[in-house]
Amino acid sequence: MKFATKAIHAGQEPDPTTGAVMTPIYQTSTYWQKAPGDHKGFEYSRGTNPTRKALEDCLAALENAKYGLAFSSGMGATDTVLRLLKPGDEVITGNDLYGGSYRIFTKVYEKYGIKFHFLDLSKPENILPHINENTKLVWIETPTNPTMRIIDIEGVAKITKQHKLILTVDNTFASPYLQNPMDLGADIVMHSVTKYIGGHSDVVMGALLVNDDQLYKDLWFIYNACGATPGPQDSFLVLRGIKTLHLRMKAHCENGEKVARYLKNHPKIDKIYWPGFEDHPNHDIAKKQMRGFGGMVSITLKGADLQETFRVASSFKVFTLAESLGGVESLINHPTTMTHGSIPKAEREKVGVTDNLLRLSVGVEDIDDLLADLEQALS
Repeated sequence: MKFATKAIHAGQEPDPTTGAVMTPIYQTSTYWQKAPGDHKGFEYSRGTNPTRKALEDCLAALENAKYGLAFSSGMGATDTVLRLLKPGDEVITGNDLYGGSYRIFTKVYEKYGIKFHFLDLSKPENILPHINENTKLVWIETPTNPTMRIIDIEGVAKITKQHKLILTVDNTFASPYLQNPMDLGADIVMHSVTKYIGGHSDVVMGALLVNDDQLYKDLWFIYNACGATPGPQDSFLVLRGIKTLHLRMKAHCENGEKVARYLKNHPKIDKIYWPGFEDHPNHDIAKKQMRGFGGMVSITLKGADLQETFRVASSFKVFTLAESLGGVESLINHPTTMTHGSIPKAEREKVGVTDNLLRLSVGVEDIDDLLADLEQALS
């Protein structure tokens, strides 16, 4: 089954009671049992819910995985992976990643004796000197947030398999339409479903996708025991959003490329980050492991201080200054005071997340309106 067909049909059958084509919202906390233990797979909605199960099966199909788990947020999904660890374990991750991931790594789990190594992962072999008997997990995101660094998933996976480490890939920026880390050797794929998968800025959700039976059982135990699971209304909204994922991603990619090329030589732009440019670091890897370059573009403003950067960020009329990304509407974000504010300034600046950097989530509006908005805001 091809992607577009899976997006519309995977995990979803007509309702057996009414024949409804759309998966019903099973707004119930508990389920009738004919006898104790005779519950047809559904007991209590923290652990299982038919609407959520349809979504999880659909997400698994989109990532070419056996199992899916949906969470009440992307951070809930991230937290569940980290709960596989114990004090003394070590994690290898990138030095350019989402501020919320950095925050939970350093402010929450380091307190429990888990050590994190933040590395330049532009080359997979950079991992090798940091692997020891305590290393249990490698966590990567690609493209990275917000400088769009590309990490070779297949190259990293070869190393993690050799050393029996769990490889988790945050696939939020690419979406399953553009990239499938499971096919490249990942053990766990994580999504902030809030972003491209939901696609309409009206729901907060996360997901984990896995193939290994035991790993799924371990994650499901934490998922059920700790309870960071979403309700049926949110699950319904995401199922509805997924039905147009392939159409939206095509439009995001088309507009993203036009915006990136327009800004490439703009006199007010110092640097531009978009993996579709041939001079973008690891562009060849992006071409190999992705089916398009997405709708995320980051820029630094030439000679701009914080005040001027704020002025530009606040001058847009079509782009909305806001947190998040991946919705049909175009958003602009100032990472150092918004999504990456929890990362110390010195650490941010090492990887290029400076005060004059802005991150664009290019939506699916008419491209002429987006370009005109960029021109007036930058003037």
